[in-house]
Amino acid sequence: MTWLKVVETTVSGLGYELVDCERSSGGLLRVYIDRFPDQAYDLPGDLVTVDDCEKVTRQLQYALETVDADYSRLEVSSPGVDRPLKTPAHFARFVGEEIAITLKVPFQGVKKYSGTLCAAQDADPAQVEAGQAWGLVLRSPDADKPLSKTAAKKLAKEQAKAGPDAVQGPVDQVLSFTLDEIREARLVPAVSFKGRSRRAASPAAGEVAVDEAQELGGQKK
Repeated sequence: MTWLKVVETTVSGLGYELVDCERSSGGLLRVYIDRFPDQAYDLPGDLVTVDDCEKVTRQLQYALETVDADYSRLEVSSPGVDRPLKTPAHFARFVGEEIAITLKVPFQGVKKYSGTLCAAQDADPAQVEAGQAWGLVLRSPDADKPLSKTAAKKLAKEQAKAGPDAVQGPVDQVLSFTLDEIREARLVPAVSFKGRSRRAASPAAGEVAVDEAQELGGQKK
């Protein structure tokens, strides 16, 4: 079993989502985890806590020794409020949320777009089924006022519920794309009076938003 498979299996086995995993030339192994919205955890809430990171770190240190993984330091952290979206499962989870994407090749002279993630329009059914094709509800350039976030989110959820074959909103308000056409995709952090948050709810007591990578595991022995 490869070290990456060990990381995937360990993180998922503890009830967390593996968002991303990076290895640097200096021996740093950085793992980003997230909570699932329907999963029960020791501390309530949606955001990853320091305790979550410590639990995963301890188990990963043990698991990686079984495959003699080559690393010098291990860091486990939350992906932050602007977490990246990389896999079909990531995109499926955040339908209806505002995201920002960067295209590999400019479309109409622009590479960066932001809007509400929705089902793809006029996409290859096979790509839709595989979770490789998605859409982005954009602000209408012809409207007197931009499409509100609430209206865009409602439209995105209606499209996702109706499916790709249903009659949907105006085509000029939706940018369709495939995962191989984008260089990067991230959640757009929600802004509240209490500061940035990924979701409207504020953290529960004892919950910490771990935005920056924290070294919790130390060195491989």
